[in-house]
Amino acid sequence: MGLSDTDLRAIWLTLRLATTVTLLLLLIGTPVAWWLARTRSRWKGPVGAVVALPLVLPPTVIGFYLLLAMGPQGVVGHLTQWLGLGLLPFTFWGLVVASVFYSMPFVVQPIQNAFEAIGQRPWEVAATLRAGPIDRFFSVMLPLARPGFITAAILGFAHTVGEFGVVLMIGGNIPDKTRVVSVQIYDHVEALEYAQAHWLAGSMVIFSFLVLLALYTFSPSPPKVTT
Repeated sequence: MGLSDTDLRAIWLTLRLATTVTLLLLLIGTPVAWWLARTRSRWKGPVGAVVALPLVLPPTVIGFYLLLAMGPQGVVGHLTQWLGLGLLPFTFWGLVVASVFYSMPFVVQPIQNAFEAIGQRPWEVAATLRAGPIDRFFSVMLPLARPGFITAAILGFAHTVGEFGVVLMIGGNIPDKTRVVSVQIYDHVEALEYAQAHWLAGSMVIFSFLVLLALYTFSPSPPKVTT
């Protein structure tokens, strides 16, 4: 007995979700991490706390409030209906929005740490060579922060793959639409299909080990820059 067609479809959906969420998080999280690493605003603490909230809140709490926000009476729900997109709960894109929020700290914090480790000196040296702010960011800061981006991408992808509480509350359990691997394992256990659950859960263990092995083996050391 191996992985069934239903299991393989759940794996494919999970990989599609994790890839989409990771790309969006790198796009959204980079400016947030840049601002957190460089600002002296009094808003740094509150913004950093909001980003880190998923680290301490139970997934069901996050899922519950996201479900309300994206529902017909919620702020996000009103916006998506006004835009003609319909409601997000129990859809693939609802899972994407929820996963972006839930995995946010696993992407923002490594990138923020990388920017903070680089310090101000490379930015100032590039400025003395008459490089503009955009050129300095893309030509100097981003390459130096590469280790942080690699770590962020690996952690964001792996954390999205392993979600359960949030995806169950936002996506439900719809085959080929919102049923990801973690929910599929839950279904097998509820149906007392322990052999199928072993195959899928074992695959997740191997996947998680390989992700962490790649993180610790291939992730380059942060750049050492004198500030």
